[in-house]
Amino acid sequence: MTEAIQLIECPRDAWQGRNDFIPTAKKIEYLQALLRVGFHTIDAGSFVSPKAVPQMADTEDILTALDLSDTDSKLLVILANERGAEQAESFPYLGYWGYPLSVSETFQQRNTKQTIQEGMEMAKRLAERANRSCAELVVYISMGFGNPYGEPYHEDQVLALANQLTKMGVETISLADTVGLANPAQIGQLVLTCRSEFPQVNWGVHLHAHPAGQKEKIAAAYQAGCRRFDGALGGYGGCPFAEDELVGNIDTRSIIQYLHEAGQSVSLNQSALTEAGLLANAIFA
Repeated sequence: MTEAIQLIECPRDAWQGRNDFIPTAKKIEYLQALLRVGFHTIDAGSFVSPKAVPQMADTEDILTALDLSDTDSKLLVILANERGAEQAESFPYLGYWGYPLSVSETFQQRNTKQTIQEGMEMAKRLAERANRSCAELVVYISMGFGNPYGEPYHEDQVLALANQLTKMGVETISLADTVGLANPAQIGQLVLTCRSEFPQVNWGVHLHAHPAGQKEKIAAAYQAGCRRFDGALGGYGGCPFAEDELVGNIDTRSIIQYLHEAGQSVSLNQSALTEAGLLANAIFA
């Protein structure tokens, strides 16, 4: 039996770094279009400081306005602390809470104002709160393939974090190539190692790449057994720490195309996908 693919569409990551504020109504319209496509999960926003990420200041308003009556897609929001968890608890229909935990001390401080150890303690508390709210905590291991800060890196650091996370009951972990520096061989090796060491975990990848290098990275993860992929229509967004502005999110359509070529069934509403793509182009043009 073919293992089911989980496609996670990430508009939050696509628009969070934009300086010009996208009108709330436009975000709602776009998310409603995405909800009709048939994605497994939609990363719809984040409960973080509006001073730190002004684009996310309207997440509560957006979630309140969404019509979820005709979709099977689950919603995910990103949290950085327990204040964010308090906000998430107000929306019991959220299927997932996402938390970024880095192997880089520098990035963890910049991203959440925590040390890695403090981040691990936060992940434990968030996992407990998510469980009480009937949601699941998804942990993103950011800078999972290295970082631009010159800090020591080894895949054993990723495995050490995963070991602690599994002990606290985290079941879904996504390996994030935060600045798009991983090569396909590295992606394949790390996914294979993680799946071998922790087969009980639902391993995903959140990859960034230059347009010309997307297919190879997707293929490496898939051939290593990954079946959970994050993407963003149009390949928009990306980490502001990437040195190349073309290193955006993996384009969801590139993932879909590769999966079809690999003979993997992906059931999506194609007309809704086309509509959502047109909206994405209009928003990000």
